[in-house]
Amino acid sequence: VQLQASGGGLVQAGGSLRLSCAASGRTFGSYVMAWFRQAPGKEREFVAAISRSNTYYVDSVKGRFTISRDTAKNTVYLQLNNLKPEDTALYYCAADPGNIASTRMMEYGYRYWGQGTQVTVSS
Repeated sequence: VQLQASGGGLVQAGGSLRLSCAASGRTFGSYVMAWFRQAPGKEREFVAAISRSNTYYVDSVKGRFTISRDTAKNTVYLQLNNLKPEDTALYYCAADPGNIASTRMMEYGYRYWGQGTQVTVSS
């Protein structure tokens, strides 16, 4: 099982990026997929997650970020709009077949992790 994240880059404040996470090794249609991020000197934090029918966001990104999935392509996306310098971080995708509501925003709730993709927002 592999998760391959891509799409990061350098963007000015107010700009946009779209991150992708391609999953391989099995079908992820029933998995909960998520994005976390880790800024320098800080702990990794939950950003967004998507189950079969619902999406979840940390308050700081609500209204700016959108998580979606293409089941046929085994890919999850994170659209980042109106980016702010504080969004600068290494963004990780994660997946788990049995993630439940109480662990949706927790690192330990996800079995599979991809490598990070760097998002840098300049002011």
